[in-house]
Amino acid sequence: MEILFYIAATVTVLATLRVITHVHPVHALLYLVVALIALAFIFYLLGAQFAAALEIIIYGGAIMVLFIFVVMLLGPLAAEQEKSWLTPGAWIGPSILALVLLGEVGYLIAVGDHPVTIVAETQQKAVSIALYGPYIIAVELASMLLLPGLIGAYHLGRRISREDR
Repeated sequence: MEILFYIAATVTVLATLRVITHVHPVHALLYLVVALIALAFIFYLLGAQFAAALEIIIYGGAIMVLFIFVVMLLGPLAAEQEKSWLTPGAWIGPSILALVLLGEVGYLIAVGDHPVTIVAETQQKAVSIALYGPYIIAVELASMLLLPGLIGAYHLGRRISREDR
């Protein structure tokens, strides 16, 4: 079980390094998805199944869609360039790292050696009070920071499309 952790950690570090060092933003986002899935696998191995599920659903799904939306919005003329960037060779790195993670999941399923945790049944009200009680200011500040960023991205994308006409 410990070797699976180290393999997933290596995949996370390699994918994150490719996110930082990659030139093309959409390719970097592909590596970011792999890094988030590997991180979710690490959470699962450590016995935090709920955190792993949230990592995939919230970050791997919703946040990545938002990132791709903003990247595409900021570069409306980059669609033609992106066709040339998204060659089959661009998928080789993320595919290899994802296959390593898939092999680890297959191994866990075949062996049946899952982390055992005793999970107490939680009520929806208790979860919402825990999230929005002491952390309500942080949640509101995050939303206040994300909204102007999205509006700014929209206006930047609109300006670029007007200048090129």
